[in-house]
Amino acid sequence: MATGTEGRAAGPTYTVDELAARAGVTVRTVRFYGTRGLLPPPVIGPRRVGHYGPEHLSRLALIEELQQRGMTLAAIERYLEQLPADLSVQDLAIHRALVASWAPESAEEVDRGELERRAGRQLSDADVDRLAAMGVLDPGPEPGAYRLDGTLLRLGVELLDVPIPHETILASRTVLLDHARQAAQELSRLFREEVWNPYREREGDADHVAAMKSLSAHMQPIVVQALVTAFQRSLREELRSAFGDEGRGRES
Repeated sequence: MATGTEGRAAGPTYTVDELAARAGVTVRTVRFYGTRGLLPPPVIGPRRVGHYGPEHLSRLALIEELQQRGMTLAAIERYLEQLPADLSVQDLAIHRALVASWAPESAEEVDRGELERRAGRQLSDADVDRLAAMGVLDPGPEPGAYRLDGTLLRLGVELLDVPIPHETILASRTVLLDHARQAAQELSRLFREEVWNPYREREGDADHVAAMKSLSAHMQPIVVQALVTAFQRSLREELRSAFGDEGRGRES
């Protein structure tokens, strides 16, 4: 195994075979992630051999965690695009711990019949497209198969009968995702600087990931409730500002 290479902090480096073995994936998977931009390119050493570092191993672990939480490759690409390019191994471990503690349970694999049974109604292709636009499901690898977020299904089915154009749903989801990512990035920074770093200095370096998972799990209900409350209040104020005169006219 090689040591540190130029342009990268000192530390162990791996060939693509060694990286794949340590991450528990195939070499083909590592190369595929590289072509999709999910992994940064290796440092090219003598004899044109690529060398990967601990940050690649941490990114592979984060990708695996995101996949286990039901995210598609396209969604993982969008998630990783929002992360700074120079994240340290520790920062990536924090993101992984937060994902593991805060993300909903993994998406379920269902066929069309099971999807309709769970929805309590027959679904047209347009209905399925609308549910996908709302993030309720993603098409699976096989025709007629879907990855379903059961926690959103009931709400998604109720919205099917609301006269909202498909394009508006897509635009609304984009707005929500963009602002949710910004909030998540800022919360992650605050967690690292105000909670995790002081905790690590006080308690030492033993079992970082387990400690981060425990800390973030305790924070989750408080932060989620605060976000929901703040969003509800802000939305109420915006609607009152936009439609307040009409609302008062109807009430009189």
